[in-house]
Amino acid sequence: MKPESHPPEMGTGTEELMRQSSLYQEFLAEREEILRHKWLESERLGYDIGFERALLDWIRRHREKWRAARRAQAAGATPPAEGNPSTR
Repeated sequence: MKPESHPPEMGTGTEELMRQSSLYQEFLAEREEILRHKWLESERLGYDIGFERALLDWIRRHREKWRAARRAQAAGATPPAEGNPSTR
């Protein structure tokens, strides 16, 4: 049985609103960075570290700088010289 991606009571209007939501877009961008960090760390260590470990490590090591860079980019400022904080 295929799991549903959303509760049955959510209509297509709600789905469209979510897609356009800046909060949802920020969540997706952050999730993408966590997945990138998971891949990089798993490659570096030689085994899959799992999402939870990657999430906690990324939050501890990169989230603050990543969010600051996102805010600066949104404000039209130049991002920090080090670039993407989750890449090495």
